[in-house]
Amino acid sequence: MIQKFTILFDLDGTLVDTAPDLIRAHNHVMKKFGYPTKTLGELKNAVGKGAKAMMAKANGQWKWFDEKIQNEMTNEFLSYYGKNILHESKLISGVKEFLIWCKKENISMAVCTNKTEHLAVDLLKKIGIYDYFDYVAGYNTFEYCKPDPRHLTTIIEILEGKINRSIMIGDSETDANAAKAAEIPIILLKYGYTEKNSKDIYHNHLVKNFVGIEKIIAKYL
Repeated sequence: MIQKFTILFDLDGTLVDTAPDLIRAHNHVMKKFGYPTKTLGELKNAVGKGAKAMMAKANGQWKWFDEKIQNEMTNEFLSYYGKNILHESKLISGVKEFLIWCKKENISMAVCTNKTEHLAVDLLKKIGIYDYFDYVAGYNTFEYCKPDPRHLTTIIEILEGKINRSIMIGDSETDANAAKAAEIPIILLKYGYTEKNSKDIYHNHLVKNFVGIEKIIAKYL
């Protein structure tokens, strides 16, 4: 029996363009706490790193806020975002078709994101692709998260897969560094949620979106 192939997907900027709703939540918090708002262009590169990273980038350094205010702002962000998680977010081009193809090929699929697990699950359900995945792991699912390679390898173990029969699809150096450390090939999406040029980030394949990715995956099956 041939070992099933496993694909691990990042979420923000990979499966779903979540930047508009994350920026919206960020600006809600900034207004509430009396700080200036930012545009999508100013913050898009930071949205994949979480609420604190976004607010830190927008305001220089966390030294602006004491720990109590940091926690209050982060909690407000998560609360607002959780209630407005699918306002403008949309699937990256070709995602649904690719997931359907993977199911037909009997490929195991999981989401490996640094988003809070319950928010990741909620978004996947609301945007209509949750049922395609065999497992969803957020930043708080285990005691470690990307770029720690164990975030990837633990999921593969749970799915009873094999490292040499797995691949990662992501959009940032966080995904790439985790995949490289885990010795898993990575398909990198251009124009991701990162401050680096995609060409400067480690990758085995570089793509614009999910249209035609099955041609790459087919070579590994």
